[in-house]
Amino acid sequence: MGVVALESTIIAHGLPRPRNLEIARELESVVRAAGAVPATIAMLDGEVHVGLEDWGLRRIAGHEVVKLSVRDLPLAAARRANGATTVAATAHLAAQAGVRVFATGGLGGVHRDARESWDESADLLALSRTPIVVVAAGVKSILDVGATLERLETLGVSVAGWRTSRFPGFYLTDGGFDLDWRVEGPEEVVAAMAAAGELGVRSALVVANPVAPGEQLDPAEHERVLAEGLALARERGVTGKAVTPFLLDHLHRATEGRSLEVNVAVARGNAAVAGAIAACWGAR
Repeated sequence: MGVVALESTIIAHGLPRPRNLEIARELESVVRAAGAVPATIAMLDGEVHVGLEDWGLRRIAGHEVVKLSVRDLPLAAARRANGATTVAATAHLAAQAGVRVFATGGLGGVHRDARESWDESADLLALSRTPIVVVAAGVKSILDVGATLERLETLGVSVAGWRTSRFPGFYLTDGGFDLDWRVEGPEEVVAAMAAAGELGVRSALVVANPVAPGEQLDPAEHERVLAEGLALARERGVTGKAVTPFLLDHLHRATEGRSLEVNVAVARGNAAVAGAIAACWGAR
């Protein structure tokens, strides 16, 4: 039976308590309903867990834990830390354990002010080195989406739309950019996974799964709120790594929590698609 890796950062840092634990359990149930086995990944007392029991989910959801990217893993292990894994760390650890499919919300990417700050998510480099399928709803619109797609191309990371030829915009069904490739079902993804192995391709395949049109943020509201947030960040002198959490907080407050509901819908939809892919991979 196929396995789907799930990141723990969304539990520890992406959702409010106590709802984060409810959603963590729900995402695992969605994967099971698709015919696959969920494996939420985290570090507890310095040990990596590829698959958490319910006590582990409760621990990650209910306590303050550090956010772990790939670079943090050795030091966190040495310090016997408790940590939630980012996209980069989850992909790395899943691949190390032989898990071939990973569901997340959205990828990190190139930040809007990257020409000055050089701020780019470690997710991109990790995916260039990791043979795994990542189901994601694109990248958050607060990032430079076009530059992120360019970097993914440069790094050799394949991107295909799930039943779409447009790159999704996380909160939006359509992120504004065309894709060269699309897949219509899990069988096509599994065929690409097998071909990658035969061809010696060691980078990730991103399956870009858009949120349903009826569940997205209203595009006009999204554009207005994002513009307000960017202007407010400039006015207050928010720069560098502080920009992303500032904009996400502004988006949440300005939409009266609707952005959080989209976040949950995105995670739920990606878990279902990843479960179908993993089930197909396991049955091949």
